[in-house]
Amino acid sequence: MLFRGVLLAVQAALQLAGALDLPAGSCAFEESTCGFDSVFEFLPWILNEEGHYIYVDTSFAKQGEKAVLLSSDLQAEEWSCLRLVYQITTSSGSPSEPSRLNLYVRFDDESFDRLLWSAKEPSDSWLIASLDLPNSSKKFKILIEGVLGHGNTASIALFEIKMTTGYCIECDFEENHLCGFVNHWNPNVNWFVGGGNMRNSHSILPQDHTFRSELGHYMYVDSVYVKHYQEVAQLISPMTMAPMSGCLLFYYQLQQGNDNIFSVYTRDAAGLYEEIWKMGNPGNADWNLAEVEFSAPYPMEVIFEVAFNGPKGGYVALDDISFSPVPCQNQTERPFNAVEASCNFEEDLCNFYQDKEGPGWTRVKVKPNMYRAGDHTSGLGYFLMANTKFTSQPGYIGRLYGPSLPGNLQYCLRFYYAIYGFLKMSDTLAVYIFEENHMVQDKIWSVLESPRGVWMQAEITFKKPMPTKVVFMSLCKSFWDCGLVALDDITMELGSCWSPEKLPTPPGECTFEQDECAFTQERRNRSSWHRRRGETPTSYTGPKGDHTTGVGTPRRLATTDLRRGPCCGGLPQGNPLGNRPCHVLDTEERTKQK
Repeated sequence: MLFRGVLLAVQAALQLAGALDLPAGSCAFEESTCGFDSVFEFLPWILNEEGHYIYVDTSFAKQGEKAVLLSSDLQAEEWSCLRLVYQITTSSGSPSEPSRLNLYVRFDDESFDRLLWSAKEPSDSWLIASLDLPNSSKKFKILIEGVLGHGNTASIALFEIKMTTGYCIECDFEENHLCGFVNHWNPNVNWFVGGGNMRNSHSILPQDHTFRSELGHYMYVDSVYVKHYQEVAQLISPMTMAPMSGCLLFYYQLQQGNDNIFSVYTRDAAGLYEEIWKMGNPGNADWNLAEVEFSAPYPMEVIFEVAFNGPKGGYVALDDISFSPVPCQNQTERPFNAVEASCNFEEDLCNFYQDKEGPGWTRVKVKPNMYRAGDHTSGLGYFLMANTKFTSQPGYIGRLYGPSLPGNLQYCLRFYYAIYGFLKMSDTLAVYIFEENHMVQDKIWSVLESPRGVWMQAEITFKKPMPTKVVFMSLCKSFWDCGLVALDDITMELGSCWSPEKLPTPPGECTFEQDECAFTQERRNRSSWHRRRGETPTSYTGPKGDHTTGVGTPRRLATTDLRRGPCCGGLPQGNPLGNRPCHVLDTEERTKQK
């Protein structure tokens, strides 16, 4: 008992020392803001009188006002994880303009802030955001912005900011926030924290793996309350926020392995699962090490899942999850770069090639005028053209193959096409997925209807288990029905074309599809910029469609001046706000105009 009392005292002392000696970029807001300062141009963050958090609310501010918190200079020479414990509250109902919490990174050599994370969902409890910060030699600052929404009781609070070396999917489960891992609640079977002073289950282990002590912590799931066949418990990691690839390691221990199934999955932002590990041999009674090849080229969660066959399925315990950028088996295979499957055809066909049948695709260049457009990239460059009038017989005209794509990855394919002369649009252009191992072609997209002579954008999300190639094919069902098909700016990216986790465009970029982004005008009158869809109202002026999708909303100039957005690098000469970072400039400009 005396030994256990000494261990408890040592653990308490270590926790106190850790609270007093927080890493750079961290703060528990007990008595101060630890080097984080409120930016004076905006609302101040208020330190709660009893400590523990800072906040801003509508009791002393109006809707739309913001509070900005700025850190001191930081540096992440090694991969780091930034965790933010926060809460957003609002009035009852669903406000049209909710409060929002944004986190930006401001590098020393840049004049704008990069949005890293954003949240607006209200909650009646504290939430945890985990953000990966890849290693960099550049110094930077963290900027946290709280924007108050509608309602008399809207508030935003920060409980803790903690920046530590390592990856956000790593965890030893010794801290209360569990590194942002969450249990997917199930009425009968769930993951619980084991060890420490808790002795509430027969499945509690004599010691954890981290400290090899009964006072250390781990996660476990027990079958004692299972009522149905195949009851499932899931422990879900934070979403990865930066591309990473290497070896995922963790320690596990289980009892009665024949009556439970222990698996590890990845899940992307669109909810697609992929199994990356499944327990085969239960191993010994002590902690067992698992090493799993892990690749997250786009945002993913790691899910530790246990399925029980009944109440006598035993238990599974988990501890010390870690990650190494070095492959588990010292593999030397070069990681796939999606840029290799992209091409704008300015120099050549890049990594694309054609089969030998049919007249095929030709790389051409035309001079644009009011009747025809140039290429999509610059208007003056090259693109591909398939002229089905030259075919000797109805049917397809040459296949254009892309490079080989590894299986079990999600891809977003975007390209631009233009149709000329076809009487019927059906299948004038189609995209197929060619499975190399099985010699199977699967059509994933084709033209149904399209304006003629306008560059149109297509985007396709796909995922196949086997290595594949993308194939572009133009079809001509009848000689009298054929025409020209143009193709340009093929881009391939990893991940979904549409993601709920997608952040706004970087500073200074805008497609004008939704609004004007952060661009503003001096005044609005007849000689102003106007958002418009389709052609300009006067004949023989302007393009037939926008540059983004062909049917979207370009920004048309009537005259004068659309001011620079947040990418500025300094506003026009004589600007009274000077050359402070553009994220702040944009807000101040809007306030002045109002």
